[in-house]
Amino acid sequence: MTPSPRRSRPVRRSLLAVAALSALALTGCGSSDPLGGGESSATTDGGGSGEAIVIGSQQYYSNEIIAELYAQALEAEGYTVEREYQIGQREVYLPELESGAIDLLPEYGGNLLQYYDAEATATTAEEIQEALGEVLPEGLRALPHAEATDQDSYNVTREFAEEHSLSSLADLQNVDQELQVAANSEFETRPYGPEGLSEVYGVDVTVVPVEDSGGPLTVKALVDGDVQLADIYSADPSIETEDLVTLEDPENLILPQHVTPIASEDVDEEAAAVIDEVNAQLTADELIGLNRQSVQDQASSADLASAWLTEQGLV
Repeated sequence: MTPSPRRSRPVRRSLLAVAALSALALTGCGSSDPLGGGESSATTDGGGSGEAIVIGSQQYYSNEIIAELYAQALEAEGYTVEREYQIGQREVYLPELESGAIDLLPEYGGNLLQYYDAEATATTAEEIQEALGEVLPEGLRALPHAEATDQDSYNVTREFAEEHSLSSLADLQNVDQELQVAANSEFETRPYGPEGLSEVYGVDVTVVPVEDSGGPLTVKALVDGDVQLADIYSADPSIETEDLVTLEDPENLILPQHVTPIASEDVDEEAAAVIDEVNAQLTADELIGLNRQSVQDQASSADLASAWLTEQGLV
């Protein structure tokens, strides 16, 4: 496939300084250094014309894996790709998407919608996809989402759940002690954070900042008993390996967070079709499997993507 010509525009580099600082806080989960010239930051001279498609990722190992799936699938079709991985959370990378410095980034539908519209009423994946089309800034669009989700979830240890008869967030009202939740500091202002939990379930919690996006440090704080709750993404294999209990959310405080690529106008329809083929194979179980290999085998995102795309017959 020969990509359509793409308009030329400069790619800003200001995010690199932020990325370098943010990456220092990230614990290793099998990802190669995105800014150090390793294989996950390489570019190719594929058969496409025009500027490279700049693909970004959150400062989260699983998000980098998804970004690398898109990158290698596009390269296999002749596109030139430039990688800008591990560049922080929404407050950092969304302005880069809006400015045109990044062309493509895997997002999570419900969270992204609430970022732009805290009063959004959408509750299903389909409603969220439609609503994103209305709230995204000019020049950005949401490509079709994958089946895979990786959403924030409140987790407790098995021992704590059994001690207090916990199965859902509503049950936390019956816990007669101060509740603390380990999470990134921005969790404090998320719609499903302390304020949302109090409004919807009548439960008060205090955030203990742990800046690794639900990673090993967050899990350790929970398992060690330093906190009673932890915000851990649902596709994280540690939920199973540590025998944690994810509390049910019957009132849908946390919206569905399907993997949803956000693309600029520089991602043409042919490129979008390639990404859609990847998403069609990216189920929840497949994503958990990729994450497990990253955590347990310390495999790089590049190696994981190459093997998975080959296995799925996509390259």
